[in-house]
Amino acid sequence: MIAKAQGNFLRMKPMNVRQVIDLIRGKDVSTSLVTLAHVEKGATGMLTKILNSAVSNAKQKGLTEEQLYISKITADQGPMWKRFRAASMGRATPILKRTTHITIELDLITK
Repeated sequence: MIAKAQGNFLRMKPMNVRQVIDLIRGKDVSTSLVTLAHVEKGATGMLTKILNSAVSNAKQKGLTEEQLYISKITADQGPMWKRFRAASMGRATPILKRTTHITIELDLITK
């Protein structure tokens, strides 16, 4: 691992984030950024921010974008916000608002 970036407590379902993550796992950084720009999912905005943060962390070590690829990317479940909605006959039904922890690790491309 050369560089790492995390986004914690993001208000997205981990299942929806994993759909987008599967598209960019194992690819180089420039291809991943282009892919995220053309996918119309809600998670692409946050993933782009976190990926750019990881690239910036790698640039602090003197590396360029072309030398890096995504070696590990995960979307783990964070804590759930528990809310209630009114239901018929005076009852309440629970609503679980899920959060996500996203971790991106970059490594050098070996030829």
